[in-house]
This record gives sequence, C-alpha cells and structure tokens, in this order.
Amino acid sequence: MADFLGMMKQAAQLQSKMKAMQDELEQVEVDGIAGGGLVSVRMTAKSEVKAVKIDPSLIKPDDREILEDLLVAALNDARRKAEAAMQEKMQALTGGLGLPPGLGLT
Repeated sequence: MADFLGMMKQAAQLQSKMKAMQDELEQVEVDGIAGGGLVSVRMTAKSEVKAVKIDPSLIKPDDREILEDLLVAALNDARRKAEAAMQEKMQALTGGLGLPPGLGLT
C-alpha cells in the first residue's frame, strides 16, 4: 500500500511539473530562417507563430512562388527548433523517471 501511495505522490508531482513546463514552453521562442535570412519566422516552443519577417526585396508579384516556398521553409525550420526545445525540456523533467519514449506527455 505504501508503494501505491508513493507512486500516486510521484504522479501528482509529475503532473505539477508538467503544468509548469507547459507554461514555460509558451515563453520559449525560436526563430526559423530561410533564404539566407530573407524570410524569418518566430514561434513559441508550443508552435504558436508570433511573427513573420520578409525582406522587401522578395515582395514582387513575379516572385510570389519563391516567397511562398521560403515562408514554408522558415515555418518548418522554426517548428523543428520548437520541437527540439520541447524535447529538451521534457528530458530535463523526466530524465530520472525512466519513462518510455512516445508516452505523449506533452
């Protein structure tokens, strides 16, 4: 019975830490860059886009497809960085618990 109570206490502590981590991830921001910096996207580690910057040289009607492609590339770059930041936070939180990968705690 004591083991069960200990596990319940650990689970409650983990839940509290997860909530704190989720709140912290909303504050972590990453920049995704494409086209050598001509397009950049800022997003939180929870993948909320905060800003998009486009170099004025790209804003030409004939270059619309290039701009669209660079925007997609910048968003994907930012998303990869956001996922890496989230994984880093999760590892720091669950490092000693030996939880199986893919548990879906985020």
